[in-house]
Order: sequence, then structure tokens, then C-alpha cells
Amino acid sequence: MIEETIETDIAVLGGGLAGICAALGAARRGRRVVLAQNRPVLGGNSSSEVRVWVCGATAHGIHLFARETGIMGELYVENQFRNPEGNPYYWDLLLEETVRAEPNITLLLNTDVTEVTADGPPERRTIRSVTGWMSGSERRITIVAPTFVDCTGDGLVGHLAGAEHMSGREAREQFGESWAPEAPDGNMLGSTILFSSRDTGVPSKFVPPPFAVDVVAAGIPEHRVIRQDMRGCAFWWIEWGGELDVVHDDARIRQELQAVCYGLWDHIKNSGRFDADTLTLEWVGAVPGKREYRRFVGEHVLTQHDVLGQTEFEDRIGFGGWSIDLHPSGGVYATEPGSRHWHPEGNYHLPLRSLFSRNVTNLWMAGRDISASHVAFGSTRVMATCAVLGEAAGIGAALAQELGSSPSALAGEHVAQLRRAMVRADASVLGVENDDPADLALQAQVIASSAKTRLASERSAGTRVLADDLGLVLPVDPALDGVEILVDAAHPTELHAALHATSKPQNYLPDAEVQQVRVPVAEGRSWVRLPLAWEPGSARNAFLTLHANPDLAVHEGEHVEPGTVTMIHREMPEDEQWTEQWRHWKETLHGRGICFRAIAPTRAFRPEQVRGGYARPYGGPNMWVSGPAAEDPQPWLELVWEAPQQVREVDVIFDDDVNEDLINLHHHRTEAEIMPTLVRSARLEGRIGGSWRTLASLEENRRRRWSVDLGEEQELEALRLVALDTHGAPGARVVAVRTYAG
Repeated sequence: MIEETIETDIAVLGGGLAGICAALGAARRGRRVVLAQNRPVLGGNSSSEVRVWVCGATAHGIHLFARETGIMGELYVENQFRNPEGNPYYWDLLLEETVRAEPNITLLLNTDVTEVTADGPPERRTIRSVTGWMSGSERRITIVAPTFVDCTGDGLVGHLAGAEHMSGREAREQFGESWAPEAPDGNMLGSTILFSSRDTGVPSKFVPPPFAVDVVAAGIPEHRVIRQDMRGCAFWWIEWGGELDVVHDDARIRQELQAVCYGLWDHIKNSGRFDADTLTLEWVGAVPGKREYRRFVGEHVLTQHDVLGQTEFEDRIGFGGWSIDLHPSGGVYATEPGSRHWHPEGNYHLPLRSLFSRNVTNLWMAGRDISASHVAFGSTRVMATCAVLGEAAGIGAALAQELGSSPSALAGEHVAQLRRAMVRADASVLGVENDDPADLALQAQVIASSAKTRLASERSAGTRVLADDLGLVLPVDPALDGVEILVDAAHPTELHAALHATSKPQNYLPDAEVQQVRVPVAEGRSWVRLPLAWEPGSARNAFLTLHANPDLAVHEGEHVEPGTVTMIHREMPEDEQWTEQWRHWKETLHGRGICFRAIAPTRAFRPEQVRGGYARPYGGPNMWVSGPAAEDPQPWLELVWEAPQQVREVDVIFDDDVNEDLINLHHHRTEAEIMPTLVRSARLEGRIGGSWRTLASLEENRRRRWSVDLGEEQELEALRLVALDTHGAPGARVVAVRTYAG
């Protein structure tokens, strides 16, 4: 046995997406990081060992312009290019390659941390070191660090350090949550094992083991959807153990879940109810994917009210958007539906104060073990949100060390520095403006060769009967002065429309009504003008409802204008049990929208949008869009200073279409391997001594962020970005340009 000690700045324990992003977030700020993972692969529940889809704030496309940026966004976009088939092993490879590419990270796989050295009274503990055993290598490794981040999921490190925690379900009165039980109990979300099949093309038999569950006798087919084409996480409802201790009873839970998997496969193969003769069982998970265990107590406990009310925390460091998604304790054997969902109206904010322990001074946490009630945890537990929390914890821990600050002070007196660090990392934050005095771009004038000033989608790709209400979201900046809609009328009728404001800048649902109109429509095809007018005073999103009229057919557009989405209104099904969860507007005309044209010109895409402001849609699209390529084939954007500036670093943020709902293992498929909205090739030029010089070139780009280190400070009078072409969008789209002295 080899005894060894590693000293580092930050120790991250747990190599799921939360741990990966925490390690990367801290390392990219120059901290030395040790990342220890108790399995041979990274990714946790998203890895090839468990194979759960990475879901997040988009809620499978229900929330608009909601896909994560930062490290999680990088992984989504790169996986889309490398792994269009959703191969779980390619996902593993991407995660490990990303971690190993960071020189400040020491990666320890197969290292199970089970010992913690901590001291101090219960109300103020401090971790000194952690120790783990690296299986297969006979190495006993002690990690010494001033800061520890518990991303273990089960929260073992924090627990051994004496951190206060919660488990099970809190009583309704504790946080005043309507979805909490009246009395507290130890029940929690259960664990899951998945399986996959493939078609061999020839007959293939299956002999079930004697321990396989008789799923018909257990009543499972009566209460769950089973099809022979379902694979992997489509069987998310194979869940059990919520009434047990999901850690201490892990072996028993694993045995039961595998018995259910083999019983389901026996049912599919041998019951005669499915066309499964040539199917074979390709993979069965061996590691239960856990959903819930310990939740540590931080300075703030996130609750149902924060999720649904979208509380605007001053120390917000990320956002979520998955529904409050709670499952019956009986899991796969329950007779009620396998889940119930309560969606907030849009993305909600996550505070830094939920990411550090209130009684262990140097313990941060991210992932499943953050400070949240059981009900709120039903939303924050999904992995893309865990990744966002991980990056925030890593950046927060690094910044606290840089400032010599406590985590609590970082959330208070140093919150401005925290928010600037999150913006500079292009992290997933909402409503946080770039006001960083280090960004020299804030002092510059911004000009461009052109800018998009017209919102219109005029070329028809077919029609759809106006059988349901349709909603068109479009940016209003500075005013709306009428909208025209292309329709076909079976006979003379009228088009009834209503204009609404949205409740919050990140929401895309109708709220306060602005105006209603009824306009006569002649028989045949026509552009119908809706005399809707609104001048909100600042950039806002408008929600235009076209009320159902089966005598009208609306034309679908060939393309979707930036900042716009068309939604479909659906009535609640008669058998919907939990009425408060039903969301009427949750489907879109994806990739098309409707044919419309706004009468007034828009300023939503002016070049000044790249300076300061927000780095994602929030009360509008917040980006520069050039004029069409036919008019401006190589658009450019310039920052011009009154006096020369010493510039060494330039960050360009391109538009990677955060409204496109990507997913790692392709629960649904996005055809484009590279986002068409991205600039493909570009040139960065600097004006030095009155002459333009090429500073950097970009070719075959497929990423959102282009970071350029000029090697040494350059005295620039102006900086120009020339967009040579895109991956398909008709104009260049740039979210932000930032410049720094170093």
C-alpha cells in the first residue's frame, strides 16, 4: 500500500457534472484543483455506466431561450458536433478529454474518499484534509487543501465533516410549501437502473432469470407506458428505493431494479404483445442512478416559493427551469403516475448562499446536495442545473481565495466581484449586466457595417388551420406599431388577436393585456394587418395571441426570426390530476414559426448590444445581428476609443441559439451538428498608429466563445471584428465583445 499526500488549492470530491464543472470553473481562474471521482469514468448519472439524459433549464423545450451557457453549454454544443448519434461512450470521452485538457486539474479516478479530518466546534467546523482509496492501484491518498467542494451527490464528505443537513421530506409547515406532506417523513426519490436493446435483424430469444419480476402480476403495465422501441432513459420510471435508505440499502435496491429490468424485457420479448422477435438486450446498468439523499443547510434554503416565484436573489449565480418534478415513493410499483410536474413561468434564479455550508467554514457544495428543500430539490436535481451550480461553486471558491474572503462575504459585500466573475466566464446567469470596469469595451463607441432593422418572415412553408390559439413572442424595441399575418380564409371571417406583456424579462408567457383587436378577413389569401400598438418604455418581449378560428389557416414561415417563437395553446387533458402543474403554452412551431411582418423598424439588434448589458436573451435578444448577406456579405463591428487602450485579451461571444434544446444522449434530435447561428470564420483587426492590422483569425468555428490572448498588450485605437461567414444564418450574430488589459 502506498501512502501519499497531495496539497492543492481546492479539492473537488465527486466527478459527476457538478464536480467536473466545479473543477473547471476553479482551474480556469488559475487555482490548482484536485478532482477525485470514485468511479473509473466521469459524468456520474450521465456517464455510460448509468446513461441518464442531461436535462436542465429548457425542461425539454418548454422554456424558451433557456439552454445553459458556460461550461455546461460548451459540453452541449461540442457533444452535438462530435456525437450526433448520442453514443454514451463518446459522451464519456468528451468529459474526460475536457478535464484532462486543463493543466491546473489533477484527476484521480477510482478514488473513493471515505475519511475526513476536521476540527472546531459543531457551529464552526473546518475541514483540514480528506483521504481516499484508489482501487486497483493500492494507493491511499490524502488531499490537503484550504477549500473543499462536495459534489459527491450523497454528501458523504460534508456529512463526515459535521455539516448540517436535511434528508427526506420536510413538513408542509416548515417552509409553507403546498407540495410538501403535512407530516415529515424519510421518503425521498428512488434510484433507477436502465436498459437498452437493439435489433439484430434475425430472431433472438431471451430466457429470463428466475429472479426476474413478473411485471404483469406486479401491475406495472397497467400504470406505465411500455413499447418495444423504448430504450435507455425512456424507462426513467424504473425507480425504486424511495421508502428505504437509498445509500445503506443500495445493494438491495440494485438487485430489485435489475430484477425489474429483466422482468420488463421478458414481458417485451415473450408476452406476445410486442413485435420484438429480432430484438436483443444490449446493455443493462449495473450502477443505480440515485436521485436524492443528503441536502446540506446553507445560508439560504431554496424552497418551492423561490422556484415558482422566481425570486431575484442579489447573489444569483445561475438559473434553473426544470419543473418541480416529484415521484411517488413506491416508484415502479406505485399505481399513481410516475411523476408530477409543476413548471415555473420561466427560468428561476439560484443563489450563492445555497452553495456553501452554514456551519463548516470551508465547505462548498454543488449538485444534488445543495441547500434546498425536498420540494425545490425536485427541480434543481437535474444534471445541467447541477453543472451550473458546480461551475458557480468552483468560481466562487476560487474568487473567495483570491479576495481572502469567506463564502458569506462573497455573497454579501463582494457580490459585485462575484457577478463580474460569472459574466466573464460566460456562466449561466440571468439578469446580471456586464458592468466590469476591467472591460475596456464599456468605454468604447460601437459601430457596424449594418444592422438588422426589420422583423419579418414572409416566405410560406405551408399552412396550418388555426384550430388552437397561437402565440407569437417578438421583441419590442422601442415600439410596436402593427403586425401583419399571412392567412388563408375559407370564407369571410375575422381574426381575433390580443397583445400581452410578459411578467418577467426571462418569461415568455402572456401576462398583462395591452390591447385586443378583431379584424375582418376576406375570403382567400391575404396579409391581415393587426393595428396593435405598444411603446413599453424599455426593451421588452411582447406576446401576441391569435385566437382559434377553424375558418382560418395561418402560413408557417420558412425560417424563424431572431428573438421570436411561435407557441401552441393546449387545453388540459380531462385526466390531468394535478391542475396546478398544467402549462397551456408549452409547444412551439419549432424551426418555423408563422409568416408575419412587424410594421415598425426594430432597434433590438443594434451594434451597441455587444457592449455591456446581458449576454443572453433577457427582455429581448441582446445581440447584434447584421443586415442580410446579400446586402452586407462580410459584416464588421468596431469598438472605437477616444484614446488608445492597452489591450491584451479579447472575448467574443457568438450566438449559439440558446433556444435550441440540445441533450447529450438525444432524447430528441437536433439535426444541425453545428448551430447555424454561429459565425464560422472571422478576423479580428486592431487599428494601431492609424493602420489596421490582423490580430487573430478564426476558421471553422463551432463554439460560442472565442477568447484571444494577444500575447502582450497592444495599444489599440479601435478593434474590428469581421464576420466572414456563418454556419447558415443569413447575417452575423454577436452577443458580446469584451476587451481587457490582461
